Amino acid sequence: MTPDCLDALQQLSDDTAREHHVASISWGVVIGGELTAHGATGTLDDDRAIDEHTVYRIASMTKSFTAAAVLALRDEGVWQLDDPVAAHAPELAAVCGPAGSPPITLRHLLSMASGLATDDAWADRHLDIGADEIDRIYAAGPVFARRPGTGFEYSNLGYGMLGRAVQRATGVRVQEHITERFLRPLAMSRTTWVRPPHDDWARPHRWRDDRIVRDEPDPLGDGEIAPMGGLWTTVADLARWVAWLDEANSLPDQTDAVGLSSASRREMQSIHTYIGATAIAGRTTPAGYGFGLNVRDDPTLGTVVAHAGGLPGYGSNMRWLAGHGVGAIALGNTTYAPMSELTMRMLDVVHVHGAVPASVEVAAPLLDDAARRLVALLNSWDDGDAAALFADNVALDEPFDRRAAAASKLIAQHGPLQLVGVRPDVATRGTLDVRGADATLTISLELGPVAGAAVQAYEVKD
Repeated sequence: MTPDCLDALQQLSDDTAREHHVASISWGVVIGGELTAHGATGTLDDDRAIDEHTVYRIASMTKSFTAAAVLALRDEGVWQLDDPVAAHAPELAAVCGPAGSPPITLRHLLSMASGLATDDAWADRHLDIGADEIDRIYAAGPVFARRPGTGFEYSNLGYGMLGRAVQRATGVRVQEHITERFLRPLAMSRTTWVRPPHDDWARPHRWRDDRIVRDEPDPLGDGEIAPMGGLWTTVADLARWVAWLDEANSLPDQTDAVGLSSASRREMQSIHTYIGATAIAGRTTPAGYGFGLNVRDDPTLGTVVAHAGGLPGYGSNMRWLAGHGVGAIALGNTTYAPMSELTMRMLDVVHVHGAVPASVEVAAPLLDDAARRLVALLNSWDDGDAAALFADNVALDEPFDRRAAAASKLIAQHGPLQLVGVRPDVATRGTLDVRGADATLTISLELGPVAGAAVQAYEVKD
């Protein structure tokens, strides 16, 4: 990463802190699965410097950890995602939608499709709620904004319910299960569910009466809905989490030493509930909720995976470009500090400075073979070769004699074609770059679904 890029990132952090009254910011950039840059704006209350190991509270970014725990138990056969949550935690049976609603499933809760009322303001003040009190809330029947399965509704209480299900399945609190299953294997040694025992942590602040002041009282402790937002951590530790999640986008299906398959990690990063077009960093793009993560389709950066966190005294965000090994992390210690916008602008800066590696190339041997055969056919048409290459729909869509005539005209105009390269979109679809005597052309190519992967469509584009 160039000095100019680092300077631009630091300027973004400084500008954000000034414009949004953030007491301090700790930021980092992940490239190639490693934390390659760290910076900070401000200092701790005692004027000590902030480094990549300084602890902040990350609030709802915790949800990705809880989601990973639920999926890991699914992978082990403990449950299926479409199981009603009450099948695994019977005390949750009273939590049901309006009359005629389906049972609330683990999938509903993971993907913010349970219909439970959006509850940020309430939940942020109840992280330390005890088991008896939350059981009374469950028994009384929480309020629903919509029927389960009918749309996006952000529910922190729902992630508390997932935590209870994990506890019933494993016999330990979800906090302990996550610590042993993920935090220790990933060497996230400074990530905890309670306020750090050391003094290297950022105290909470808020903007009040035109100045930044300490937020009182002290942060809430660990409780029954901590699975939705209780973790404390650092930029260095989060870099490991971001890299581990993103590496699944370029790995074959396997279960690693941490115990969650790459397929399940990709499942976390796929849209399961559509949110809609939302604005961030000056542009509006479609977004949806995966399992404990948000997913955005950005026209410049591609698929962007993220999650924000906000609590009294804190604001945070992690964000990465799926499959590129590039991410941004920003942690602030002022109430609901807008770190989401900062990380998006950080990725823009990294992109503009050319620090985003190309995504891993799609392996497409069948497409490569079909491309070679198609170019040879266009150069010298033979109906027998065409019949061997094409699916049966091709001749029905346009007879071979007409296709042969078009190929002859193409060669007469441009001379014999040479295959320069194949750019696969996926294993069965892509674009061929071909060169004639006087021009470079492209050909779109699609393979069919039947065994043998015959060509079902192609189109030459001048």
